[in-house]
Amino acid sequence: MILVLVEMEGEAVSEISLETVAFARALSTEGGGILIRAVVVGELPVDPDAVAAELGAHGVGEVHHVRGDAFESYAGAAWAAAVQELQQETGSVVVLAAGSPHGNEVLAHLAARLDVPMAANVVSFVGLAPFVVTRQVVGGAALEEMQLGSRPAVLTVAGHSWTAARADSAVAPSWHERTPVIAAADLVARVVAKGAKEPDHSGDLKSARVVVGAGRGAGGPDGFDDVATLAELLGGSVGVSRVVTSLGWRPHHEQVGQTGSRIAPDLYIACGISGAIQHWTGCASSKTILAVNTDAEAPMVTKADYAVIGDMHEVLPAVIEEIRRRSA
Repeated sequence: MILVLVEMEGEAVSEISLETVAFARALSTEGGGILIRAVVVGELPVDPDAVAAELGAHGVGEVHHVRGDAFESYAGAAWAAAVQELQQETGSVVVLAAGSPHGNEVLAHLAARLDVPMAANVVSFVGLAPFVVTRQVVGGAALEEMQLGSRPAVLTVAGHSWTAARADSAVAPSWHERTPVIAAADLVARVVAKGAKEPDHSGDLKSARVVVGAGRGAGGPDGFDDVATLAELLGGSVGVSRVVTSLGWRPHHEQVGQTGSRIAPDLYIACGISGAIQHWTGCASSKTILAVNTDAEAPMVTKADYAVIGDMHEVLPAVIEEIRRRSA
């Protein structure tokens, strides 16, 4: 049996969770049709039938909904305790989650509780007997093969390494409500409050189809006006390099890279970004990359699909003007 921790994003299952289900489906097929179970934690913002239908369309045969006072807010150890209880009751031999902040934390807790290794940021599997997976290491700069000999096998799937495609035929999963008892010690570290972030043009980087990014070449906090305008015109989001957030020019949630978000848009426009390996780790899955840079030898330029050699403060206004002209 395969158990997948599924996260919600607004009123739908998150894209990276559906990608993880696709990975689980490939494992199931390789194993001769192993049942895929999903576990969803916390109160749902939509009717459970909608969640069940979405997961069933992706091949999930059984959904377990964990709820109760202990799950009103996120607590990694409490989530892990709930997943562990379900894993032991069902005898699931593989436990998966998306390589998200929550997914990595919860499964790290779970692996420690079960005294088994955890493979993070897996991108594929080589075989089931023995169970060998390939995972990203060194911030995605290298790949490593890892054999998971312990059971259950615990792993997270790197975001955007799989396509969240639907199954060939949908199933009608059974739905099970669960209210596990959680120890006080597992609630010591938990989310106690949430605050709305200030309005900006960043949007949701991980799901954006277009990202307009900028680095040190922006020149300062005031150098992002054209970046934000272009992102808005293209219906996209703003992304930045690490140096930009380190200098305090833009907020961290816009950062793309090893210590920021990993993106996979249809188009990534990288303006004034040198393209260090840490940043490339976060944008390498982009379908098309256009670099705008004064340095023709910058790593981002040499790796991009297309490049414009020039000052972003001259190039972007011209592009914006042309888009507006054609839109008119």
